[in-house]
This record gives sequence, structure tokens and C-alpha cells, in this order.
Amino acid sequence: MMRVQLRSDAICTLCLVIALFTMLYSQLGHTSHREEKAEGQKKTSEGQKKTSEGQKKTSTTTYRDFHAPIFQKGSNVESHASEPRIISPMKDAKLESQEHQVTPPALPTHSTFDFRLYLRNKDNRKFNLLINQPKKCTKSSERPFLLVAVKSLVEEFDHREIVRRTWGREGLVNGMQVQRVFLLGVPKNKTALPTWETLVRQESQLYRDILLWDFLDTFFNLTLKEIHFLSWADEFCSRTKFIFKGDADVFVNMENIVNFLESCNPSEDLFVGDIIYNAQPIRIRKSKYYIPETMYGLGMYPAYAGGGGFLLSISTLKKLAQACTQVELFPIDDVFLGMCLQRINLKPVLHEGFKTFGIPKPSAAPNLQTFDPCFYKDLMVVHGLKIAEIWLMWNLLHNPRLSCTQNKQIRKAFRWKKTKDPARNYGA
Repeated sequence: MMRVQLRSDAICTLCLVIALFTMLYSQLGHTSHREEKAEGQKKTSEGQKKTSEGQKKTSTTTYRDFHAPIFQKGSNVESHASEPRIISPMKDAKLESQEHQVTPPALPTHSTFDFRLYLRNKDNRKFNLLINQPKKCTKSSERPFLLVAVKSLVEEFDHREIVRRTWGREGLVNGMQVQRVFLLGVPKNKTALPTWETLVRQESQLYRDILLWDFLDTFFNLTLKEIHFLSWADEFCSRTKFIFKGDADVFVNMENIVNFLESCNPSEDLFVGDIIYNAQPIRIRKSKYYIPETMYGLGMYPAYAGGGGFLLSISTLKKLAQACTQVELFPIDDVFLGMCLQRINLKPVLHEGFKTFGIPKPSAAPNLQTFDPCFYKDLMVVHGLKIAEIWLMWNLLHNPRLSCTQNKQIRKAFRWKKTKDPARNYGA
């Protein structure tokens, strides 16, 4: 009996031990499974992090890199070298956009002017006249003596107003009738001044001196402004005797101009200004005045006048208006007019009173201030003055108390310093 009880106790103890080991084993297995799961999640998060870093790095590569051949480890290099990576148009545009956001724009290394487009459209030289002044030269029975034509931009209201109030006044100057027009084209950036057309039309109704053509008013379209004005003056203002054509940012001593023209014959050829001789085309691509050899192959421009201001007779204007229809358009308007002068075999005349590159300081008195009314008293055109300076100089010269007879303390008589100004080769 004792033996049977001991055997049953041993069997129970053995079952308890087996159950205990089974519980311990299952607990250890559960713990190991949780550690493996946690380790797996950790590896997954690290993989995602690396993937995001790889995507970020990929977004900073250049657009060209996305179309480079892809080489993978263990793959056949020859089979992949000739197969560029294919990107859908949407991704392609997105990657290009990312590149423009990350990579700063490169500095321009050549002229922004589209010469190919210019050459394709150069034969389109007739544009509609949106605002006309057909009675400008027929207001009175008397033949106008001088027509003043001023190049201007639509947004330059202040420049036009200062010209009207100073040297560009209409009426009698030294007893001679003077009329005025401003030459405008359509502004390139219409959104900067949305009401520009309304403002210009109201300005035209108020002053009756606006000519507006239907071409974009850009630097390289100034040639269009040149030929359209010549054609307009030949048609609507052929009764005038002389023409002054210039910029809105110049100072003009109109009394000196009228005095000079009184001794000239309007039926004879006359073209006077600040003449540039032996100017060479600019071949530097970054230059505003860059002209490729394919457009102009000669090494030198014909003689031409600085565009700040020049004078011509009505006889010369009629010839130029005809010559401009026979000469191919050229992007630089000053040079183009020189080509037209060469066409009619007319040599422009240099006059020292035209300072379209400003007043150089006298070599014998370099410390003198050139903004002196006594320097301007005997000149005709001076370029490079601001609006306030034009107003001030005009009032100083018309001050009855102005005296320029006093002797300046200069040891010897000065001469205007003649320097080679690189701007003179630019057609400025």
C-alpha cells in the first residue's frame, strides 16, 4: 500500500515539473517573439528613414541625371547602358520644377535678344497708328518752322510733362513757330499699368501731341519707331521746315537751335548732331548692343548720330523716309539711320553743341562743376540730366539776372577734353 502511494506521489510530482517547464518554455518563447518583432519594427523604420533620405538626395540631383543610364549591382552593364531611365511626363515636369526650386539660376552668358526671331520678323515693318495728330502741322496758316519729335515710353508721364513745361514748349521761339509730338509704342508689360491706354488717350486729348503705334516699345524696336515717324512726318507734317528728334531725358537749348537753323535752307540737305565715326560692332554676347557677325559682317558701322538729339531738314527727312523702306531693319536705331544716310550718300555733320554723352570736364579746370548754366548757355543738346535737373537748368538759363561774363580763375584757356568713350561705339 505504501509503495502504491509513493508511486502516485512521484507521478504527480513529475507532472507538476513537466507543467512548470512547459509554462517556463512558453513564457520564454513569447518573450523571444516580442523581441524579434520589436527588432523587425526597428529595422523597418531604419529602412524607411534611409529611403526618405535617398528620395531627398534624389530630388537635389540635376535634371540631366535623371536621364543618365542606370547601372545596378550584379546586372548586365551592357544591357542597361543603352537603356535610359523612363520617367512619365508628369514626374518629368515635377522633377524639373524641383530642380528650379533648389538650384539658383545661372548668370546669363549671352544677349537675351532673340536674333532668330528678329530676322524672321524683320520684314514686318508696317504697324497701325493707334493715336494720330493729323492736324499738328496745319493748325495755323503759317508754315511751322520746327517740329520737335521726342521718343518716350508710355509710363514716362513725368518726362513728357517736364519737356512740355521747359524746352519742348509749343509756340513762338525767337519769333519762329515750334510744334511738338511724342513717339510711343505699346508697353511690353501691360500689367504694370493696367489703365495705360485710358491714360494715354486722355493725355492725347489734353495736349494733342501723342503718336502711338501698335508695336511693342522695346529697345530693339526703336528702329520701328524711327521709320514710322519718318513716314508720318512725310505724310502729315511736310509743311514744316526743320525737325529736331531726340530723347525725353535730354536738355535742349531751343533758342540756340532756332538761331542755328535760321541761317539754313530747308530745301537743302541737312543732318547735324553728335556724330560717331568708325564705331565697331560689339561682339561681346553680354553687351546690350551685341550684334553677331551673321547679322552684320562688316568691321565698322557707317557714321551715325547719337540718338540723344539731332537736327535735319524737311528735304533730308523725305529722302530718309524713302531710303528706310529700302534698307533692311537693324536692331540699333542710331546705326540704322546711319545706314539710311549712307544709302542716300549724305554725310552727317558734327556740331560741338551736341553733347549726347554728357559734358566732359575741361582739362584745364577739372575741379569745375559741369552743372553750371554758363556751360550750357552756348550748347544745344546735353544728355544725361534727371527730371529735376532739366527743370532747374531751364529756369537758370532763363533767369534775366544770369551773368556769364565774369572771368573764371583759370590759368590758361581750357579745351573740352577729348576722350575715347566706349559708349560711343555702342550706338547709345
